[in-house]
Amino acid sequence: MAQEQLIRTVGGVRAAEIDEGLRAHMNKVYGTMSVGMLLTFAVAWAVGTSPALLGVFRDPITLSPNILGWIVMFAPLGMIFMFGAMINRFSAAAAQTFFYVFAAVMGLSMAWIFVAFTGLSIANVFLITSIAFAGLSLYGYTTKKDISGWGTFLIMGVIGLIVAMVVNIFLQSPAIMFAISILGVLIFAGLTAYDTQKIKNDYIAHAAHGDQEWLAKSAIMGALNLYLDFINMFMFLLQLFGSRE
Repeated sequence: MAQEQLIRTVGGVRAAEIDEGLRAHMNKVYGTMSVGMLLTFAVAWAVGTSPALLGVFRDPITLSPNILGWIVMFAPLGMIFMFGAMINRFSAAAAQTFFYVFAAVMGLSMAWIFVAFTGLSIANVFLITSIAFAGLSLYGYTTKKDISGWGTFLIMGVIGLIVAMVVNIFLQSPAIMFAISILGVLIFAGLTAYDTQKIKNDYIAHAAHGDQEWLAKSAIMGALNLYLDFINMFMFLLQLFGSRE
């Protein structure tokens, strides 16, 4: 009887330690993501509100990208693949620095929105996205339902979106862009809940090993995934509801 009580006590202490560590881990994820978001929008605003700076990447009248603009547009996608391939070679500090550089480059690629859309509509869509993201992430964190099965379908959806967006660069079809925007919102809404649950489950699965370096890099990767979910949901919602200048 005394032994069973001891086991329950030890198990309870261990569970409490994991819960405390999980809260710290999620705070690290959301904190890193938030800094990245602030950096992105600061760079986007600084460049987008300066005709001279924006002119380096796009035609100030038509907003069509020049060669450097195309490079900046596709650079974040290349950086994501690079980050995924080299995360094991990075230290936690290097991974965090890479994430912030990525966030700044993403800001450069998004700067045009401050010319194409009114400031009020950007602020309104950002608020809507923030509320939706918070609710979806909370659902992913608290739900007892295993939603890991969503991953394959959602990733396939992302690939389909990328292909459709590349094709529509040449077609310039408003109807296709409208459909892409609706599907994009739904896909990244699902990914927000899915990624949050995955971050939580990954921490619980690895916390017992005590590999602090892995956990630190895992927090950066989690922040990157949630950051991408937010940014993409924001951009698709902006396409749907943003007021054009």
